[in-house]
Amino acid sequence: MSAGWLDRPLAEVAQALRTRAVSSVELTRACLARAQAVNPLLNCFLDIETQSALADAVEADAEIANGRWRGPLHGVPLAHKDMFYRRGRRCTGGALIRRDFVARFDSTVAERLAAAGAVWLGSLNMSEFAANPAGHNEHYGHCRNPWNRDCITGGSSSGSAAAVAARACFGAVGSDTGGSVRLPAALCGVVGLKPTYGLISRYGALPRSWSLDTIGPLARTVEDCALITAALAGRDVRDPTTAVLPVPDYRAALAHGVGGLRIAVPRNFFFDDVDASVRARLDAALQTLLDLGAQRVDVDVPDQSRLFTISDAVGKSEAAAMHARWIRERPQDYSLFVRSRMEAGFHVPATTYLQALALRGRLLAQFVDSVFARADILFAPVVACEVPALAQTEVGSPADVQRVILRLTRCTRTLNFLGLPGLSVPCGFSDNAMPVGMQLIGRPFAEATLLRAAHAYQRRTDWHLRAPAIAA
Repeated sequence: MSAGWLDRPLAEVAQALRTRAVSSVELTRACLARAQAVNPLLNCFLDIETQSALADAVEADAEIANGRWRGPLHGVPLAHKDMFYRRGRRCTGGALIRRDFVARFDSTVAERLAAAGAVWLGSLNMSEFAANPAGHNEHYGHCRNPWNRDCITGGSSSGSAAAVAARACFGAVGSDTGGSVRLPAALCGVVGLKPTYGLISRYGALPRSWSLDTIGPLARTVEDCALITAALAGRDVRDPTTAVLPVPDYRAALAHGVGGLRIAVPRNFFFDDVDASVRARLDAALQTLLDLGAQRVDVDVPDQSRLFTISDAVGKSEAAAMHARWIRERPQDYSLFVRSRMEAGFHVPATTYLQALALRGRLLAQFVDSVFARADILFAPVVACEVPALAQTEVGSPADVQRVILRLTRCTRTLNFLGLPGLSVPCGFSDNAMPVGMQLIGRPFAEATLLRAAHAYQRRTDWHLRAPAIAA
């Protein structure tokens, strides 16, 4: 009976747990069995933590039975990208160098999930040091897309998207430095939120680029993402970049619908060179939003190519600074893809890096004035091409690395430099029968507006309900 719950969204399962229509132990056993079954095919888990997960589930059931319900994540089995520190637990960051690293303290993500009563099923595969947008990992094996195992998952939160799509967990937490939540969410057919810079604490999360990193959820529905975001968001004194702002009731915001919202459609950049079948699904998704009562506004966005170049300089510089010692002492322990990205940062002048940071506020204001003075949401692709095959994104030289990065992150990367929120929502399947994701972008801390619009879309469509048929 419990296996039948795996196709239901987190929000529905949470209500069933609260009313004791199902137990956390039942759900956890079902997720663990599913994870064991699909992992040999998808390689989405690095560690499946059966014993501790079942112990957490037993505790959750006892608390709920005694009237101590902690909220909508209480007793819900989740799994997370292998980059969040937990005291006494291994945390590889997808890297060979950190294969035996054991954390000495808990990350804020781990603390807040524990406080919410969530069950931690295990650690999920990811790109090495969160640095490959295709999702590849040469050390622990590539994660496979549940819709077609010959195709990429997207990265770097590859295992997070694959495990959620494969129904091995009800949600996951990943990170996004240039698209690493949104890309795999789009390519695996789930929902992924890159929040505003500073909404969710990064304390105890393996860094990639401290000026660009964000932490965000991946789940099957927009409502599920809203519930996870609410549990994670808020000020943390241990992360001074977190905003001193109240956390909105994201779930309540979903009820407002899309009527009256102004959706900006960019005339330049974002829709340049989009594959025809991807464009067709995006056009249909936009029309659905308009049919629901949204208003279309056509806009010209500021020069995104310039923003991409500036963001690239910041990310490379900060990664090089963090990896300088290991690059010198253990270069052989990096993959070609990751090492070439790290080494490139040593050639970015300090003046270029500092000028980029100094421009950030001005460029953000320019973007907000250009787009959000006239609209509430910017509509864009997540990825402009159909989901590539694994072989198409393998690299043999540093030039190949840049080609893959440009192809996959063109529509996502600039948001990280600007610090804006972006939401990836499934909106159909391309001609190669692989998922397509639309991207909704908002002004700073407008997550509630993005979630509201996307939830209205999901109430009208059923793309988020479709599950991949995973067979050996």
